Amino acid sequence: MSILFYGTKEVPYGCFSNFSAHPFTLDNIIWRTTEHYFQAMKFYPNWDHINAIRAMPSPMQAAKAGRSRARPLRADWEEVKDDIMRKAVLEKFRQHPEIARILLETGDEDLIENTTKDHYWGCGSTGTGKNMLGIILMETRAILKAELEAT
Repeated sequence: MSILFYGTKEVPYGCFSNFSAHPFTLDNIIWRTTEHYFQAMKFYPNWDHINAIRAMPSPMQAAKAGRSRARPLRADWEEVKDDIMRKAVLEKFRQHPEIARILLETGDEDLIENTTKDHYWGCGSTGTGKNMLGIILMETRAILKAELEAT
């Protein structure tokens, strides 16, 4: 069985979205959402661009700014983007026990970002997309479970 998620208002799985309002601290910086962090890191180490995206009032605005090529994309982006997403998602769930519980309660179910627009992070319009966000959430779930069992 699979659990489909997408929008932030979906109960209880809206917290799986990168747009969910779950701020977290990473490298001593507070990020409004994982979307803000992910989009800003496209321009590392240019802190002018990073801080401009970090200051965006909404994750949608951060996403649009990060997708714009008005700023120069870092040369290694394709190689590092998955690990950047992993880092952000893990910290978001570590710092919010209420959503970590929701993630852990999904057990061994497949988690699928149900978007027709994205064949990389989600399942895409054909349902055959890479679903990388779902995969990262399942990896995060395994890490959190292992951390709980170790305590």
